[in-house]
Amino acid sequence: MRLLVLGGTEFVGRAFVTEALALGHDVTVLNRGTHEPPAGVTALRGDRTRPDGLDALAGGEWDVVADTWSWAPSAVRDAASLLAGRAGHYVYVSSRSVYAPPVPYGADESAPVVEGSPDGGEGGYAEMKAGGELAATAAFGARALLARAGLIIGPHENIGRLPWWLSRIARGGPVLAPEPAGLGLQCVDARDLARWCLEAALDGVGGAFNVVSPPGFVTMRELLETCVRVTGSDAELRWTSEEAILAAGVQPWTDLPIWLTGEGHAFVHGGDVSRAVAAGLRCRPVEETVADTWAWLRSIGGRAPVRPDRPAVGLDPDVEATLLS
Repeated sequence: MRLLVLGGTEFVGRAFVTEALALGHDVTVLNRGTHEPPAGVTALRGDRTRPDGLDALAGGEWDVVADTWSWAPSAVRDAASLLAGRAGHYVYVSSRSVYAPPVPYGADESAPVVEGSPDGGEGGYAEMKAGGELAATAAFGARALLARAGLIIGPHENIGRLPWWLSRIARGGPVLAPEPAGLGLQCVDARDLARWCLEAALDGVGGAFNVVSPPGFVTMRELLETCVRVTGSDAELRWTSEEAILAAGVQPWTDLPIWLTGEGHAFVHGGDVSRAVAAGLRCRPVEETVADTWAWLRSIGGRAPVRPDRPAVGLDPDVEATLLS
């Protein structure tokens, strides 16, 4: 397969590149050059925010294009319309954030989505992703695969959710752990997301798919206890009631990454993924994802890179100490 990855050097885009190379595909990447792409690819330079940003794609043909763009939908529109006659399939990595709230537990791809425009500029994350979907579909029609990802974790994560838990637990001592311990979670390793998208695109699959593990794939207890085992820490998980944590002003998802309550939990951790599973989605054991993420963190000195356009995550140590006391 001839694959073109728009981006390809950070987290999900990087996973597309490494998975494609492992499968023996011919990979081309287009990026600004801020980060060097993995070895073995054809590297093109271009900044999609500039009028001449796609000039390097004036020629060439590809079987599949992978696009992880999260900003102005007009950039997806420009790339997709330019490539529609020279590429077989367009994979747009979208998000389950496109669904209009409230999103009930068990919602599938037929749930209503927020309004977006393929010609839109910078705006809300959900609206930009919805606009990107419209842009990809306008150019490629049924040849557009819209991967509505949920919580993405794994090596090279630049959002900071799993890296924060690993780093905090590695420091040891009492660790605030949010109840209920048996809370079911949904997540997907970026490598599994990328591989499924590549294989589905080669099979001619199009349309929207929730791409994340089945609900309850792992529990909060299983995830955090795995972090303790993998890091070899002496950390003691102190399970604390949801009510006490919320009363202290702690924000789910940001202060305590991954953890959500109420409607937020139903939305992020309760999606129906039967369509993607029927189309071949398989998720590796969370133990493998956690171990690989920890190995990567140690290889870069223990501090994960964080995207500048996303808020910092993690609990203030003073707030944690107060709750633990």
